[in-house]
Amino acid sequence: MPKFKTISPVDGSVYVEREVASEAQIEAALERAARARAGWRALPLEERQALVQRAVDYLVQRADLLAEELTWQMGRPIAHTPFEITRGFKERAEYMIRIAPKALADLVPEPLEGFTRFIRREPLGTVLVLAPWNNPWLTSVNSVVPALVAGNTVILKMSTQTPLVAERYQEAFDAAGLPEGVFQYLHTGHKAVARMIADERIDFVAFTGSVPGGHAVVKEASDRFIGTGLELGGKDPAYVMEDADLDFTVENTVDGAFFNAGQSCCAIERIYVHEKVYDAFVERYVELVKQYKLGDPTDPETTLGPLVRTSAADWVREQIAEAVSKGAKALIDPGLFPAAKAGTPYLAPQVLVGVNHQMSVMTEETFGPVVGIMKVGGDEEALELMNDSKYGLTASLWTRDLERAERLGARIETGTVFMNRADYLDPALAWTGVKDTGRGITLSELGYHQLTRVKSYHLRHR
Repeated sequence: MPKFKTISPVDGSVYVEREVASEAQIEAALERAARARAGWRALPLEERQALVQRAVDYLVQRADLLAEELTWQMGRPIAHTPFEITRGFKERAEYMIRIAPKALADLVPEPLEGFTRFIRREPLGTVLVLAPWNNPWLTSVNSVVPALVAGNTVILKMSTQTPLVAERYQEAFDAAGLPEGVFQYLHTGHKAVARMIADERIDFVAFTGSVPGGHAVVKEASDRFIGTGLELGGKDPAYVMEDADLDFTVENTVDGAFFNAGQSCCAIERIYVHEKVYDAFVERYVELVKQYKLGDPTDPETTLGPLVRTSAADWVREQIAEAVSKGAKALIDPGLFPAAKAGTPYLAPQVLVGVNHQMSVMTEETFGPVVGIMKVGGDEEALELMNDSKYGLTASLWTRDLERAERLGARIETGTVFMNRADYLDPALAWTGVKDTGRGITLSELGYHQLTRVKSYHLRHR
């Protein structure tokens, strides 16, 4: 049986080795999911809520173990990994469980004498969730929990960089008492995923990943009339206005750019700063970035870990080198970070000025600890540059003027507009994107819409 290995970016060791699911195992999983549908959807909503909540509690109670595993699998500092489970995962899961009765409630039009009329949301069937390694608990929970609560069965395919996440989900749902086949995971490759998407027992695909990956999902689903939810990344901008609270803004835009070594779909990757505060902003920004400690992510003192693999770090190195060759200036001396070494995933953070949109670091998704900062003369220039992107996930505005932020936000081509915040998902709000960031919605009441179909009841009294 073919196997895959998860190479830890911490030290290059093999952290996990697993067999790839066989065709027989895939077929069995699909059949179990199909058989489990009727019984699961027939359970009262409150029972499904309780069972899923029990699994969530199981995982949160084991956050320390899950955090240690996550650090070894993808390299985020152990000082940060527990919060993916105890904060983000817990918050999103519990919110989606709590709002289910309202989100799934019948829609009843105005009364019409002699008739009973309503629209009811029904589960789709089986949802295939394809989740990445960078925030594996957060990206997967957006679909796994509401899909189950809505009455669907779920098959999870997690990145082979973080396979233990899928296995821990299974443990939790088994411990919670979910019936057999309601939740399953499969460790598979791209060909097997394509085969599942083409199978009539899969009714929806929720994918988080790259633009090429999104195109592949859509291509495989194109012969079938099923939905696909695609969250494909971004090149998220920040605009620092002249009235911004600089200390607060610097602290939060540094964190928004460098948390998780910049490996977040909604990380700040480019910053536009009003000319009146540009110099002061850049000076404070650089000084704060210099305070990061790059090193072994299992050390509680480390605040910046390695990238997921050496090839990812090399891509960022290439972007930095290209920008410098075209006239950009790198403000961080890599020598301040002794752990940074060529040929490894350990990379010093970098701040670039003198950048422009002819440089890939300002246009292509970086997914690493580097940010470009440009001076702008005002709102119009900032808006033009913010919208000059093939992506549109989030954009952040840093100002004390709420009315101004709302006015500018209306003109930004993006799925989420932040004011004085970045790199955060509020589960009460729809998580969505425009342009090459993809399509579909997760979280909020609207997140239940793509995981259900509507059926109209038009009942005439006699």
